[in-house]
Amino acid sequence: MAPWPCLSRSTISPLLICFSVALITYNVIVFSTHAPLLHTDDLPTSSLHFHKRSFHTAVTASDSVYNTWQCRVMYYWFKKAREQRAGSDMGGFTRILHSGRPDSFMDEIPTFVADPLPDGMDQGYIVLNRPWAFVQWLRKANIQEEYILMAEPDHIIVNPIPNLSLNGQAAAFPFFYIEPKKYESVLRKFFPEENGPITNIDPIGNSPVIIEKKYLEKIAPTWMNVSLAMKKDPDADKSFGWVLEMYAYAVASALHGVKNILRKDFMIQPPWDLEVGNKFIIHYTYGCDYDMEGKLTYGKIGEWRFDKRSYERNPPPRNLALPPKGVPQSVVTLVKMVNEATANIPNWESSFQNRAS
Repeated sequence: MAPWPCLSRSTISPLLICFSVALITYNVIVFSTHAPLLHTDDLPTSSLHFHKRSFHTAVTASDSVYNTWQCRVMYYWFKKAREQRAGSDMGGFTRILHSGRPDSFMDEIPTFVADPLPDGMDQGYIVLNRPWAFVQWLRKANIQEEYILMAEPDHIIVNPIPNLSLNGQAAAFPFFYIEPKKYESVLRKFFPEENGPITNIDPIGNSPVIIEKKYLEKIAPTWMNVSLAMKKDPDADKSFGWVLEMYAYAVASALHGVKNILRKDFMIQPPWDLEVGNKFIIHYTYGCDYDMEGKLTYGKIGEWRFDKRSYERNPPPRNLALPPKGVPQSVVTLVKMVNEATANIPNWESSFQNRAS
């Protein structure tokens, strides 16, 4: 089966009914968008040798202090990983900034400025800006690579990432909490039975995913429309909560017939994953709390802790205290990598002074 089949009229009709409001909104904001294209290359084109399997890494972010310090650390380690291996599949990098305006880090991090959704449309769920930001970037940016890695600010690349996609299939990390079968009755509003079994929806989000650009160009508008439609649907909103946009991407991918190779080695998530090993990304979404004997105290603030949420208004200081003896290697590696990045990024803390979060 081809990875990009045409959708039949019988498939599209119920979707058009379901997404009518979202589709109208999509058309309005697509044709009214005015965000300037401010995309800079991190290296001169002649210095980056793209090949057929090269992928472009894209990270969506707001202009908050919280997102920005994570992006700075992420980009530092992206560059280190790419330099580690000659002929790497890792190509260019873009921070897709969905604030609608440039910030003071444009010269440090290659950035495309995207418009946010119109006021009130995200209903306080800022992540809804992510698919809309990707739609704009894919339409306007000059992306030389034929593959895209969608990543997030709180990703640290620990080993050079090869192009994990294969034979028209994308590569994605499987999340234990994305459970299409459990929520079949809700998902059928967006993935009608004529599209096949609910197991056609993979247990993924949009990140990390490596996918051919031509497929993402098709998926992104559907991802946006499904996200908006889910947010408007009380059952979907209640069922999916903070991972609603992840479900929307999984549904959009399935609607377009794009299958995903599920790679558990794509990333680890401390403190639950204990070793880095040959994995590619550390995702530090969870807080890491320990007592001074190295025992995890999850759910209770530890005597020693690293939690990105502790640094929402100010970036973490340089030279964070290392974990006590007995803490898993994954957590130790995470803190050491944050420390190395902050030690080497110029003007680490001073560049955030007098900025609103």
